[in-house]
Amino acid sequence: MRMNWRKALLALVAAGSLLGGAAAQEAGAPQTLAEARAGQAANLGTKARQRDKPETPPVSWMKLVGYPGPLGTMAGYLAGVPDTEGRRPAIIWISGGNTAIGDFWTPQPRANDQSAAAFREAGMVVFYPAVRGLNGNPGQIESYFGELDDLVAATRWLKAQPFVDPDKVYLGGHSSGGTMALLASEYAAEWAGVVAFGPVTDPQFYGNGLWGVQPVRAKDIAGQRLRAPINWLASITAPTLVLEGRQGNAGEIAAFAKANGNPKARFHVVEGCTHFSILRPASELIAPAMRDGNFAALLTRDSFGLTCD
Repeated sequence: MRMNWRKALLALVAAGSLLGGAAAQEAGAPQTLAEARAGQAANLGTKARQRDKPETPPVSWMKLVGYPGPLGTMAGYLAGVPDTEGRRPAIIWISGGNTAIGDFWTPQPRANDQSAAAFREAGMVVFYPAVRGLNGNPGQIESYFGELDDLVAATRWLKAQPFVDPDKVYLGGHSSGGTMALLASEYAAEWAGVVAFGPVTDPQFYGNGLWGVQPVRAKDIAGQRLRAPINWLASITAPTLVLEGRQGNAGEIAAFAKANGNPKARFHVVEGCTHFSILRPASELIAPAMRDGNFAALLTRDSFGLTCD
């Protein structure tokens, strides 16, 4: 069933029936994701939230902080705050799975480093915001809907910090976090650039295997469409780079590339890498470009040759 539904979705994109495809872009300026979401509710079929609050990091270089979100004070981890005066580039990072924040301070193996440590090691501030319904935050899990507003709020809070360069604040994520990062790039223009590792064209593909991933009503086709980043590629305004290993969601990346007609977004499958091993080497390439203000130049590359463990 999944493959049949996926083929039908891609056929509609190719025909220009779904906004965000190249055919729709050629027909004129399509409706943006922000416009399409106006007046819409999350329309949840089930209510779910994590009540347990996040652990206080046992290291001095990462702090548990609160940021003002649309539903109230939200939790997050802040790392890489400089000891000296001056402003640094920063990145908002969204982890995979259910996107909750957790142990980002323990060193991870190079073959599967989901901690975004490479950005901190490159001299960037890294902020890991917990979104609604997770880590004891107010609200319910909305699965790629209200969470985007939380990311916008987290970004605006981060830009206001005296140690952050507001013109160099980026967004990144991996797996389901990559899907959220890509959708956020389609929703808002808050970031100097966005990197999404291993997203999918529609989070319905995740099913219910990950706790709380899909509480949206099964019959809410419009709501599902608002959550599917393949429908809104034309809405992207900031440089957005999407990467995945060949031994990962390569078919999803190919589907994005086929549907895309927006020069602000580029999609690459990297040979010799998996869904996880691509993270560290790619981040080591991307972080200095972000830090030095050269991230947009990465979109001009025809390929990425990385050595993945």
